Amino acid sequence: MPAMHPVRVVGYARVSTKEQATSGISIEAQQAKIAQYCTVFDLQLVEIKLARGRSAKTLDREGLQGSLQLLREWKADALLVVKLDRLVRSTVGLGHLVEEYFSDGRRWSLLSVAENIDTRTAAGRLVANVLASVGQWEREAIVERTRDALAHLR
Repeated sequence: MPAMHPVRVVGYARVSTKEQATSGISIEAQQAKIAQYCTVFDLQLVEIKLARGRSAKTLDREGLQGSLQLLREWKADALLVVKLDRLVRSTVGLGHLVEEYFSDGRRWSLLSVAENIDTRTAAGRLVANVLASVGQWEREAIVERTRDALAHLR
């Protein structure tokens, strides 16, 4: 029986200045968690792409696009993040990623350490979508609170 090759993973870590200061999930901590996850689950870590000081409201981020490129070039089988909100904070953005890369029948998978997401299953795709909705709500709530506080100060 031929041996199967280990799942090849590209890690993705992101911080925005505001979130890094408040969340405590630094780039270094994310990199360590990604490496640990790969060791525990016997995944081959190909590379970790980084995005420093970038918001998750857009998918147009160098580190993310580099990660997706590794998938398209067949250099990785899965994208691994520490938390889904490190990847995306909008349901539209997640919907695009799932449709283009991680939907049923696609070759690639999305994995998340904290939420235990694996889009190879219907349950994993459902959880990813629910958490993306929560992330979008959180981002919008922060914008509202900031706008209200600035209006109060004026």
